[in-house]
Amino acid sequence: MTWTEVSTIDKIPTGGKEAIKIGDKKLLIINHEDKIYAVENSCPHLKLPMTKGKITSDCAIVCPWHRSSFDLETGNPKEWTPFPPVIGKVMGMMSSEKPLSVYPTRIEAGKIMVDL
Repeated sequence: MTWTEVSTIDKIPTGGKEAIKIGDKKLLIINHEDKIYAVENSCPHLKLPMTKGKITSDCAIVCPWHRSSFDLETGNPKEWTPFPPVIGKVMGMMSSEKPLSVYPTRIEAGKIMVDL
């Protein structure tokens, strides 16, 4: 495991997000209900940023572009390209469902660590 410090817990309050870049990886760090998640800041559908994605009560992030949703724990799709109506489904057929990359996290002395 390669743990890398990416931020501090005081920079990302509950409900907050922070986009960061570590080397060639673009990550989105999310504090949802006092648990820290790290996901790739790029939707696997069209590689658009997830920074403005909504976090749902069932622990998912929704892509702001085509509303695909991904489980924050596993990265597995919960819904694949439902938007825009009709066109989104067609676009989804052109690209098979793919998971969002997720990374293990831990807190050490107030520092957010991610296993890259």
